[in-house]
Amino acid sequence: MGTTRFGYPAGIRLKKAWQYDLIFRTGRRRNGALVRLLFLEVPGKKTLIGMAVGKRQGNAVTRNRGKRILREAVRKTYPQMKEGYWIVFSLRKRGLNAKTQEIQRDLIKLLSQEGMLKGQKPSSTEKE
Repeated sequence: MGTTRFGYPAGIRLKKAWQYDLIFRTGRRRNGALVRLLFLEVPGKKTLIGMAVGKRQGNAVTRNRGKRILREAVRKTYPQMKEGYWIVFSLRKRGLNAKTQEIQRDLIKLLSQEGMLKGQKPSSTEKE
C-alpha cells in the first residue's frame, strides 16, 4: 500500500535561503486577514513559492498544522497564478486556526489585489 503525496512539486518551490532573504529584504508586502504575502517580480521566470510560519506564533504542533493548511490552500491556488513571481506566503496568527477554504479565499483576494492571477491586470489603486 503506497502513500500518495498531495504536496506541490519541487520545481515550483523556493529552495535556497538567499531567495527567501532577497524576498524578505526587497520584496513587496501585502497583508490579508489570515495570510501575509511577500513577493518579488522576476519577469520571464517561472513562479516559485515558499511558506513561512514564525516561531512566535505558537508551539510546533500549532505551527505544523498551520503549515499543512497553508500548503494545501496554496496547492489549490497555484494553477491560477501568473508566471514571473517569487512568492512567500506567511501565515498570520489569526490564520493558525482557520480552515483551508478560508485561507484559500484570503490568498485569492490578496493575489487578485496585486493582479497576480491569470487574466488580470495589476490594480495598485486598491487600498489595503
